Amino acid sequence: QVQLVESGGGLVQAGGSLTLSCAASGRTFSITTMGWFRQAPGKGREFVAAISWTGGRTYYVDSVKGRFTISRDNAKNTVYLRMNSLKPEDTAVYYCAADLGGRWSISTTLDEYDYWGQGTQVTVSS
Repeated sequence: QVQLVESGGGLVQAGGSLTLSCAASGRTFSITTMGWFRQAPGKGREFVAAISWTGGRTYYVDSVKGRFTISRDNAKNTVYLRMNSLKPEDTAVYYCAADLGGRWSISTTLDEYDYWGQGTQVTVSS
């Protein structure tokens, strides 16, 4: 079992920044990839970014490239999502997720992830 707890969400004006954190506990030694997803009202959950737990390889959805940065601190078992130049369309509940599948490739789909956090709300006002 892996437990994930997100924090750092809030209300910010367009153009502003936020940093989300996701603290992992439990079987963290089994984590292959950590990802961030988001779900806007009335929409499905979509992939945002992911990072390999050991090698640090990253992958982003096109809409956040150049604005968001995913990083990890293995000593703290924590993954971060730094979000700059936020837009109203970034408003969503953000979820972190852990993939224990042992795949070399970065996981970008919901069904590749085994554990999920409870989510944190990010609201960007125009």
